[in-house]
Amino acid sequence: MDDHVGVEVWVREYGMTTARQDELWRRWRAGEPISVIARTLEMPLQHVQRFLAQTGGVRQSPPRRRVQHLTMAEREEISRGVARGCSAREIAALLGRSPSTIAREIARNGGRTNYRAAAADERAYQRARRPKPAKLARSPLLRALVEEKLAVCWSPEQIAGWLRRLFPADPAMRISHEAIYLTLFDPRRKKAIDRTLWRKLRSGRRMRHPKRPRRPDGRGMISDLVSISERPPEVEDRLVAGHWEGDLVRHEALFDRAEVRDLRRCAVAAA
Repeated sequence: MDDHVGVEVWVREYGMTTARQDELWRRWRAGEPISVIARTLEMPLQHVQRFLAQTGGVRQSPPRRRVQHLTMAEREEISRGVARGCSAREIAALLGRSPSTIAREIARNGGRTNYRAAAADERAYQRARRPKPAKLARSPLLRALVEEKLAVCWSPEQIAGWLRRLFPADPAMRISHEAIYLTLFDPRRKKAIDRTLWRKLRSGRRMRHPKRPRRPDGRGMISDLVSISERPPEVEDRLVAGHWEGDLVRHEALFDRAEVRDLRRCAVAAA
């Protein structure tokens, strides 16, 4: 299921090499503050902020081909085999590929009469490009439903679950919560949704922030925490105040009416 939109947006690198960009993204995913990243990379703070803002805090994977895919050299061999009149099975045996792979390759690129290796390789590259057209961009009804719920402060998780219940038999009318977040955060997906709806998110953020790991200084944890297994023996006797607790709330049915009136009168006087 493709939940992205192909929008060509030039990403400014701010003088960073590929290695430094990799380091920036590694530290960003680890939850380091932007100020720390800027000092570590010896870059101006504004450059780091703008670099992340133009991507929405979402890194796009560099284009690459899987090793299972046909190479240009293999497509040239297919082209020569087709010209000689070889069958798909014969070409597959020569290349060590499945006959069905060769047959599909020839069929999707013009058949035996029009197959050309260079054109087939270019089409394969275009099909593999990311991001692909977004689901929200392809379905106006789905986009309208998502935008309607975001406008009334529904979370993407709520929207995704609601759509699954509303359209249980129609996968085309469902979308994952992660796809909604990416569409809102990434400027490269600006044609798929009204990106101003990020203001309706409960986090109030306009870009993706990684989950921060537990802080090494221990903030957010109970100081000097003692396990219940280490409590002293005298706790079991319940003779010292503070070593036991009880329910001090009693229902009015346990009191007679006079006691209830007295309690209410005292409560009013205290107020």
